[in-house]
Amino acid sequence: MRVIAGSARGFKLKAVPGDSTRPITDRAKESLFSILGEWVAGARLLDLFGGTGAVGIEALSREAAFVQFIDRNRQAVETIRANLTHCKLADFAQVLQGDSFAFLEGYRGDPFDIIFIAPPQYQELWRRALLLVDSRPEMLREDGIAIVQIDPKEDGAVSLQNLTEYDRRRYGSVLLLFYEKQAYAEE
Repeated sequence: MRVIAGSARGFKLKAVPGDSTRPITDRAKESLFSILGEWVAGARLLDLFGGTGAVGIEALSREAAFVQFIDRNRQAVETIRANLTHCKLADFAQVLQGDSFAFLEGYRGDPFDIIFIAPPQYQELWRRALLLVDSRPEMLREDGIAIVQIDPKEDGAVSLQNLTEYDRRRYGSVLLLFYEKQAYAEE
């Protein structure tokens, strides 16, 4: 795992010890940031189930303004902090150890431009997290997006009130689903 572009380009990222996380592949991450393009510069990003921090760190390396990381696993939180320090990006991030669902339910703060959801696989956690984001549309800026990373085998319909899927991309065993606010989609 490495940072692909920006100020920390080429920096290698530590992995979380054990097999409790599933880091995004470099190919999928490169494609994701190709899709996002320059839009990530200046953005506020929420990286739920942070794992190694690879997505949020890539965003910071590409000039995102701020990334909020959250992960329940102590080793993942320590890994994110170490990776941020190694990449000299810790000043632009906050790392919290805690439950992502409790964070979503209780969040009171500035809205995010991007909410990235990549929970452990095969537990329907992505669906639960997406439904919580959907129920709290004020967490996203008007033109904000939510992105879900799952294994294609986990794919299935989700009944949403405030978000609309507008794109999906598959990269081997990684499926990225993109959602935007319905009001923004209708304009």
